[in-house]
Amino acid sequence: MSSQHIETVVLNTKFGKITAFRENGVIRAKSIRYARSERFQRPIPVEYFVLDDRLGNKTPVCPQKLSPLVEKMIGTTPVEEFEPEESTQYLSITRPDPIDDNKKLSVIVWIHGGSHEIGCGDLPTADPAEWVKEQNIIVVTVSYRLGLFGFLGGDEKRPPNLGLLDMIEALKWIKTNIADFGGDPENVTLLGQSSGGDAIAHLMISEGVDGLFRRVIIQSAPLGLRYKRQGMSAEFLKKTEELKDEVDVYKMMEDYGKFVPSVMKYGLKAAMPFGTQYGFPPLCKEEESVEKWRQNAKKYDVLIGLNNDETAFYLKTSEALNKYFGKGLGLKIMDKTVEKTTEFIYGSPARQFAENQAKGGGNVYLFRIHSKLKDNHIGAPHCIDLPLIFGNESAWRSSEMLKDIPWERIHKQGTKLRALWAEFARTGKISDQSEQPEILTIEKIKL
Repeated sequence: MSSQHIETVVLNTKFGKITAFRENGVIRAKSIRYARSERFQRPIPVEYFVLDDRLGNKTPVCPQKLSPLVEKMIGTTPVEEFEPEESTQYLSITRPDPIDDNKKLSVIVWIHGGSHEIGCGDLPTADPAEWVKEQNIIVVTVSYRLGLFGFLGGDEKRPPNLGLLDMIEALKWIKTNIADFGGDPENVTLLGQSSGGDAIAHLMISEGVDGLFRRVIIQSAPLGLRYKRQGMSAEFLKKTEELKDEVDVYKMMEDYGKFVPSVMKYGLKAAMPFGTQYGFPPLCKEEESVEKWRQNAKKYDVLIGLNNDETAFYLKTSEALNKYFGKGLGLKIMDKTVEKTTEFIYGSPARQFAENQAKGGGNVYLFRIHSKLKDNHIGAPHCIDLPLIFGNESAWRSSEMLKDIPWERIHKQGTKLRALWAEFARTGKISDQSEQPEILTIEKIKL
């Protein structure tokens, strides 16, 4: 977008005068600090807006290592556009332009994925502008602490769940301030993908969240990896003790990899070494979690689901695996492995979660996204939902995941999916009369 299409505007809010930008049918207020923190300390809410001149045009991001696999799957990260920041409690707001001042819009809060280890709220591949314009909604994207800073811990010096506590502070900020941006604080939907979906599921049973959100959309949450993580987390915490006071965050990011738990010892859950931890604030004990979700079921409308071939990209683009399983009987074994791992990590846990919500009297829908393309051997893998929900073709040009899929198809199916998700965010329902994309199967869970 060329600079002549961007106009600076000042929004007068109770949080202060916030500089935003009007471009191509939306107004964006970026990198609003909602809280701040010292290393391994709880977040402290910020009382008023202060422009951070240090950032310039850069986006703050929690220190992290780039993932070659994610770069291959989604595309190259424009690292020059980001500024590492340990205290990465920022949010950005995208709203339609113009809006009716007499009507409050539904609010969707995006909690990004990345194994609780990588990512941020403002990646180009999750730019909500198309969705905001099409459906006349407000989208808030949230950044929070990750990895060593937000999702390890286990004692007083290094508390766990700090990233989750960051999210709660963001939701409190949204509840208090979103009306000044045209949003309805009583109609807030949380949307999360992968570890973001895992975080949202756990926010549903967290302390201190009553009244902060009404609905949740959980996409591809690896809930099958949430069990019995205590021993793995304790080992990881102990081994990284030598890094806790390291001043150079780049060195921290370089060094912690040698302490990552072994898949041989801990199984598939070691593939996501960082995570939410039961028995520490704001969460209950693990053995209490299922009952807690059931008790809270009537509080939240739930839309939960997955992609049909979640693990396909990881397995089918591996040169080592393709050497032995790339064709013939080997390919059949590969397909069965994709099916089994998808169901273990994502599919069966999503259904169990949905059925538990229904048992508690909750309003819950279960969905699955398919490929339906004969010439796409990867099918519908992890992250295929992101271009469908957010669009933004230019951001996805280097994605190997989409190389066999025409963008016209992504746009056509995505427009319909965005409409359904927005309908759910407004009403908590998906009508049988609503147009559905052919790639989607969805059912209302009733028990």
